[in-house]
Amino acid sequence: MRTALLQSSGQLGSVAENLAALDDAAGRAAAAGAGLLIAPELFLTGYAIGDGIARLAEPAGGESAKALAETAARHGVGIAYGYPERAGDLVFNSVQLIGPDGARLANYRKTHLFGGFERDSFTPGEQAVVQAELGGVRVGLMICYDVEFPENVRAHALAGTDLLVVPTAQMHPFQFVAESVVPVRAFENQMYVAYVNRVGPEGEFEFVGLSTLAGPDGVARARAGRGDELVLGDVDPEFLSSSRENNPYLRDRRPGLYESLV
Repeated sequence: MRTALLQSSGQLGSVAENLAALDDAAGRAAAAGAGLLIAPELFLTGYAIGDGIARLAEPAGGESAKALAETAARHGVGIAYGYPERAGDLVFNSVQLIGPDGARLANYRKTHLFGGFERDSFTPGEQAVVQAELGGVRVGLMICYDVEFPENVRAHALAGTDLLVVPTAQMHPFQFVAESVVPVRAFENQMYVAYVNRVGPEGEFEFVGLSTLAGPDGVARARAGRGDELVLGDVDPEFLSSSRENNPYLRDRRPGLYESLV
């Protein structure tokens, strides 16, 4: 499955403009043969918008979700996008996956919140593994800081995730996560990991780009630079199956030794 990584910060505070940007990117991704387009963390609203997060938060099935379902169906491409999710009085930092027919396939709420801004703005999610089938690939969802916890990614590996989709807002000086941690996570868990970042300055933050699609061999199939970019890479189920057969990490685990972790 060809996968398109939309590296962009969009327009801060403008849901309408960001929906239009996703429509344009979906058209370009589909024209390149992609089956999935992935946008960064909180792409619909922007990240550093303070109280605007709560004001712009929408239900998982809200107006933006309906608009993106129409976009996905019109272009025939799946879309995963970050947004602030309103659920009653609570707001979650979420990512939603919509299929190429416009069906809402999965919604994940970030479980590990980073820094004071996120802890003040969001409620942490409580479900570690959220998955859906797309194009014969088992897609798992995660957001940014979540991927830095090895137990979190291993839970996906044990649940059979083939492609881990990670919208992110990864900032300076932590670019080593994109450069080193993400490819290692892909290798040690025998999966593809798509890590899709914001770019440039937002308020007190400086987002570093470097979006990456890493394969189960730890090699980047696609790597963006530091600016706005749409990069493409392929998720190959046959290569994944062969890699899992040849790499013994999951078979050689000894869970009885790790009980102290929980």
